[in-house]
Amino acid sequence: MPSLIRVREERLNGTVIAVLDGELDASSVGDVAVVLRRLVENRVHRVVVDMAQVTYLDSAGINLLYAVGGDLSARQQTLHLVVVPGSPIERTLQIVGADRSFPVHATRAEALDS
Repeated sequence: MPSLIRVREERLNGTVIAVLDGELDASSVGDVAVVLRRLVENRVHRVVVDMAQVTYLDSAGINLLYAVGGDLSARQQTLHLVVVPGSPIERTLQIVGADRSFPVHATRAEALDS
């Protein structure tokens, strides 16, 4: 069964951007984890996960964000999230407190400017 999410990687001035498009859940989290963990490297200042096109997020996806955020924090780097304001994804992140654990931005430009 093909993955229900696509991941595209971009690099810009010491920032790595992972653009997710689709469903981040138990069936796709393994594929996404491989990509995100590969992005945690010493020459990166921060990782931005652009979730503007994520249509579904479950506990497996949330756990992955916390794991990658912890990996980055151990390197004194930061995980930034891009989430559409008012979306179900934003609400889910608020419920679990992820919006207090990671900087959450309405746009990629806002995340890059922070």
